[in-house]
Amino acid sequence: MTAFAVACALLAAVLFAMAASRQHAEVTDLAAEGVPGLRALARLLRSPGWWAGTALATGGSLLHVVALSLAPLPVVQPLGVFSLVLTVVFGRRVRDRRVLVAVVVVVAGVAGFVTLATSSTPTTAISPGTAEAVAVTGFVVAALAWFARAGCATLAGAAAVLFGLGSSVVHAAASQPIATAALLGGQALLLLGAGGVLLHRAYAAGSTAVVVGTTTVLDPLTAVAVAALAYGEVPRPAAALAAVVALAGVRVLAGAVPHARPKIEENPVPEHPTGLRVLIGADTFPPNINGAAFFAERLARGLAGRGHDIHVVCPSDDGPARTEQRDGYTIHRVRSRAIPFHGEYRFCVPGSARAAVGEILDRVRPDVVHVQAHFGVGRALLESAAERDVPGMATNHFMPDNLLGYTPFPRWVKNAIARWAWKDLVRVYRDARIITTPTPRAAEVLAGIGLDRPAQVVSCGIDLAHYAAPARPADRPVSVLFVGRLDAEKNIDQLLRALAPLPHVRADLVGDGTRRHELEELAAELGVAGRVAFHGFVSDAELVQRYAEADAFCMPGTAELQSLATMEAMAAGLPVIAADALALPHLVHHGENGYLFEPGAITTITRWIADLAADPDQRARMGEASRTIVARHDIADALATFETQYRILLGLPEPSVVSQAA
Repeated sequence: MTAFAVACALLAAVLFAMAASRQHAEVTDLAAEGVPGLRALARLLRSPGWWAGTALATGGSLLHVVALSLAPLPVVQPLGVFSLVLTVVFGRRVRDRRVLVAVVVVVAGVAGFVTLATSSTPTTAISPGTAEAVAVTGFVVAALAWFARAGCATLAGAAAVLFGLGSSVVHAAASQPIATAALLGGQALLLLGAGGVLLHRAYAAGSTAVVVGTTTVLDPLTAVAVAALAYGEVPRPAAALAAVVALAGVRVLAGAVPHARPKIEENPVPEHPTGLRVLIGADTFPPNINGAAFFAERLARGLAGRGHDIHVVCPSDDGPARTEQRDGYTIHRVRSRAIPFHGEYRFCVPGSARAAVGEILDRVRPDVVHVQAHFGVGRALLESAAERDVPGMATNHFMPDNLLGYTPFPRWVKNAIARWAWKDLVRVYRDARIITTPTPRAAEVLAGIGLDRPAQVVSCGIDLAHYAAPARPADRPVSVLFVGRLDAEKNIDQLLRALAPLPHVRADLVGDGTRRHELEELAAELGVAGRVAFHGFVSDAELVQRYAEADAFCMPGTAELQSLATMEAMAAGLPVIAADALALPHLVHHGENGYLFEPGAITTITRWIADLAADPDQRARMGEASRTIVARHDIADALATFETQYRILLGLPEPSVVSQAA
C-alpha cells in the first residue's frame, strides 16, 4: 500500500506543477493589467487556461487524498516537493549546472526522508478531537490571512500552512467512521479551498519563484509537524538530516523558477523615436523636500526635456499606488507606509515593492534603470532588473545621519545601524554596473566602506541661470540665509547661537522639519527671535527671491554629500560660510568664495559673519567667486554625463550632436 501511495503522491506532484504553471500565467496577466477583483474573477471563469489548471489541480488533489489515506503523513506530504523540481524542469532551467545539482540534491533528500519515514506508525489512534483541533487552527490562520494586508510571500506561506493542515485533516478522516470522516472531509475541503484562494492572491502579488518556493517548503513542514506533534507519526531521527539536504536544494530551485511575464501585445509601450527609455528608482521624490528628492525630479525632468522617455518609480506620497504624468515624464507611485519617527516620509514593504517593481519593469520595458538609493524601491528595482538582464546603475545620496537623526536611539545603537546600512548598500549595489556619487569626498566614503569598484563622480547639477540674482541694495540690514530641512544633522542651532552677539545681522531660515519648534524656542531664549524669520516651505519663485535678497549663506550641516542648497546660493552670487565637513569644502574654498569652520565652533561662525557684514566689497568679490566655482555644476553637463553612461551600459556610441538642453 505504501508503494502505491508514493506513486499517487508523485503523480499528484506532476499535476500540481502543471496546474501552478497554467494558473499563475492567467492570474499574473490580470494583475499586470490592473483588472479589479470582480472583473478579474469573471475573466478567470471565462479562461480555458485557468479551467485547465483547475482540472489539473483537482486531479492532483484526488490522487493526494488517496495517498494520504494509504500512508503516514511524513511519507506522503514531503513528496509534494517534487512539484518544485518539475516546475524548474517545465521552465527549462535544468541546463544550469547549479540547478541540475540542486535537482539531484532535492530528489536524494526527499527520497531519503520518505524511506526513513515509511516505518513511522502512530503510537495511538488519531482521535476526532485532535483532528478537529487541527481544523480549527487552520480556520484561524485563514481568517488572519484573509484580513491582513500581506505581500506575496506571506500569502503563499499562509496558503501552504492551510494546505498542510487540510492534508492532515484528510489523513485523519481516512481512519474514522463514515459520519466523522464526512465531517472532517468537509472541514478539510474548506481549508484547502481557502488555501487555494490565498494562493491565487499570492500569484497576483508576486513571482512564481516566491509562490512555489514558499509553498513547497511550508506545506510538507506543516503536515510533518502535525503528524509528529498531534498524531504520533514520528519519523526516525535520521530523517531530519535528509530533510535538511532537501531544503538546501529547494532554496536553489526556488530562485531558478522563471518569472512569468505579463502579456504585452495588447497595449505595448510605444517605442520612443528620439531617445532612450529610462526607469529611475527613487525612494524619496517630491512632494518630499530634500536634496535626493529634488535631484531625482530634476534628473527626470531634464532627461525628458532632452528627448528621452522617462519613467520614475517611487513610494506613494499618500499610501495607495497610482500612476501620473508630470513635465513630460511618467511617475509610478508604489503602495507605501509611513516611516516611524518621521511621518512625512514613506517606505515600501520589500515583498510588495518587488512585486510592484517587477510588474512595472515588465510593462515599461526600459533600456536602463537608474536608482537613487539602496532602500525599498532601489533594491527591488536593481534586483528585478538584474533578473531580467536590464542594465542598471546607481547613484548614492545616502548618509546615515540623514535618517538616524530622526530616531530616539542612543549613539552606540545609531553607530551599529549605520555600519549595517553601509554593508547593506555594498551588497545591494553589486547589481549596479555603474555607480556614481556627487563629489570626490562622497566617492572616498564609498571606497572606505568596501565598495567593490570606484564610484564615478557626477555632480547633481543645478540650473545656474535660474538662481542668478541681480545686484543687492545696500540700504538694509545684513541677512544670512539658510535653506534646508530644520533637522538635527543641519545644526541650525549653531547659526542662531553665532547670531546672538551680532545685533545688526538677521537670519532667514527657509524650510521646515522636526526641530523647528526647538529652534523657535532657542531663538527666543537667545534674544534673537526678532532677528530670525522662519519662512517654512516656500514656492520656487519665493526661494529664488530669498537668494536674491540675502547677503550671505550659511550651511552648518555635517552630512552633506553635495548640498544643492549651497550650490543654489553660489549660483545666486552669495558668499558661503560652511562647516568643514564631508563635501562642503569642494564647494567652499576658504578665503576665496567664503569661509569654513570646524563643526560646532560657534565663535568662528560669529567671526566670519561679522567680517562679511562689515565689508560689502568683500561680499561682492566672494559672491563672484562662488559663481565661478559653481559654473562647472550646470545641470546640462550632469544630464549629458548620465546620457553617456546610459549609452555605455547599452554598448551604444555617444551621440555626435548634443540633444536639446533642458
